[in-house]
Amino acid sequence: MIVDVHAHTPTHRDAVPDDERRVYTGWRTDRPVTTTNSWADYDEAMADADVSIVFNIAVDDPEAATGLPYRPEDTNTSTAAFVAADPARRIGFMSVDPTAADAVDEAERCRELGLVGVKLGPNYQDFDPLSPRATAFYGYCQREGLPILFHQGASPIRHAPLRYTYPLVTDEIALAFPELRIVMAHMGHPWGKETVVTIRKHPHVYADVSSIYLRPWVCYESLLAAVEWGAAHKLLLGSDFPIANTGEAMAGLRRVNAITEGTALPRIPDEVIEQIIHADALGALGLSLEETS
Repeated sequence: MIVDVHAHTPTHRDAVPDDERRVYTGWRTDRPVTTTNSWADYDEAMADADVSIVFNIAVDDPEAATGLPYRPEDTNTSTAAFVAADPARRIGFMSVDPTAADAVDEAERCRELGLVGVKLGPNYQDFDPLSPRATAFYGYCQREGLPILFHQGASPIRHAPLRYTYPLVTDEIALAFPELRIVMAHMGHPWGKETVVTIRKHPHVYADVSSIYLRPWVCYESLLAAVEWGAAHKLLLGSDFPIANTGEAMAGLRRVNAITEGTALPRIPDEVIEQIIHADALGALGLSLEETS
């Protein structure tokens, strides 16, 4: 089974009107990214995945903070509705402000809607991931078996603090909550080595490879570190839709060794690449389609 663990909820149920279309040029170096997408656009992008995990990010102004123009009050309800339309192929994660007084109440409401994990972006949501209120929420997630996917590493959004997404912060979270299942998004790009040494030591901490294949050296260096540190089995497939799609993610991983041609650089073993593409992401995160449908 191919599971894409990193996709953002499409902004529109139906075709996107021309006057609502949003395009950004700084998210990829090879082409602009259209951040307004329909349910049909999503299905086309996920065609190579058997299952995808999808979410929004809970912020006051989604377009300014994330580039995706959804109404903040629809952050979780739109994801839940989207997942409910195809529960055999979609798994929904909620997003909350973990420092808010009603964070657990919102999480409970989202669980009733069928959302089974959490997406947090401390840089976009502007909270200290090691603050007492945030860590109290992680404790709730650990008790209730809710995996958390953290944004890690760089962002093109100027106001998003990088210090909140440095991978070694996740090491501190995992030390405090050893049973909490965590995904470190983007292998913490460009801090792939820091991500690798973190996932290596914590049994329930994983990393997804979303977006790293868009930068050939970062992709190669990060995967090589995972191989050399014996942590490649902790890597999960992700596309980061709408920035890319599942097919692009798979193709990008499979051409990672192109950078080594004509050099003495070591190759990433083909079996490692296929292991990532076919990783048992649902098992790693303690999820199953039966539980989410």
